Amino acid sequence: MLFLLSFPHTRRNTFFHWVSGERVMSCASKRHVRSESAFRFRAVSALLPPSPPALPAVRIEYPPPDISPWIAGNCGIQGVHHFESRRPGPHVAVTALMHGNEYAGAYALQQLLMQPLRPLHGRLSLIFLNLAAYKNFNPARPTLSRFVEEDMNRLWQPELIASAHTSVEMQRVREVLPVLETVDILLDIHTMLWPAQPLFLCSMAENSRDLAYCVSGAQTNPPAVVQDSGHEDGLRLIDYTRFNTPHSYMRACLLEAGQHWQKNAAQQALLSTRLFLAQTGTLPSAPTSTAPSEPVRQAVVTDCVQALTSRFVFVQPFTSGSIIRKAGTVIAFDGQDEIRTPYNNCILVMPNLRPRRGHTAVRLAKRLNNKTGT
Repeated sequence: MLFLLSFPHTRRNTFFHWVSGERVMSCASKRHVRSESAFRFRAVSALLPPSPPALPAVRIEYPPPDISPWIAGNCGIQGVHHFESRRPGPHVAVTALMHGNEYAGAYALQQLLMQPLRPLHGRLSLIFLNLAAYKNFNPARPTLSRFVEEDMNRLWQPELIASAHTSVEMQRVREVLPVLETVDILLDIHTMLWPAQPLFLCSMAENSRDLAYCVSGAQTNPPAVVQDSGHEDGLRLIDYTRFNTPHSYMRACLLEAGQHWQKNAAQQALLSTRLFLAQTGTLPSAPTSTAPSEPVRQAVVTDCVQALTSRFVFVQPFTSGSIIRKAGTVIAFDGQDEIRTPYNNCILVMPNLRPRRGHTAVRLAKRLNNKTGT
């Protein structure tokens, strides 16, 4: 369990870790990033680029949960529910609906809110984030309600929040920020467009890596834990300064629970949320599950491959976690450029098989040593 009464002084557990580091707007000293020439080569290729793959079939296996009973919140902020314990401890939070069409997290929070909640220690906040985008969700066009005006998970830079910039999403960031500024431990729940196994993402901070490992390692089929430094086009919530300060006891991780709108993603979100709250000492532990079937996988993202043209295409429909054994293997074409693996046993993290120009196409990761995390 992560939380002890001496929580600020809790020492780091010795665990296996899987990490991922892509480039961000700041904190360059933390990045595990290689030169772009390590993977991008201008060449007259002997290979012909394949046709782009079809978009994944839209199969909505369960309807969006009805969160109308909880939209008002219970603390004066819409969508925010706050619960207090009579015993000291950290402020723990779970956030859902950062993107309006990713409602597995909303399902998990709905299930929790349908029962009485009393934290064993500290404080608990359950937060539905982008209510406006979720309200626009349409099963006939399910990808269009990711946000209203801009991606809410690129807006968590303090200077941007303090600026005159405004949008529906930025206004919501400013509404919930006073609560998040008091949170010590955070889980942010998402899902993915392309089929993929669940995984945890966290920043380069060791405390956040340990949090993700704890929650993953408590599961029979532990999701991979991917440590990274975020995106060039803005900070995620888990990269917000409060959760991304070296040697701080504040910590955060992001769960990619599976593919959008799939029942197994909703169940993964609920399972991970319950384990997260048990690991932090916030709610009672669930009955002990069987031992993990394998160690938690560990890797570090060394390169973030961005689509520079509208003609980016992979040579085959890779899935997240695919391992390319040989350095120099062509995995994609981007206009006239070949994208090659920069080292042996290169792990592909969350490949986007139809990336837009300027968007991330794939992260290239290197496996870490299980015992040392290096």
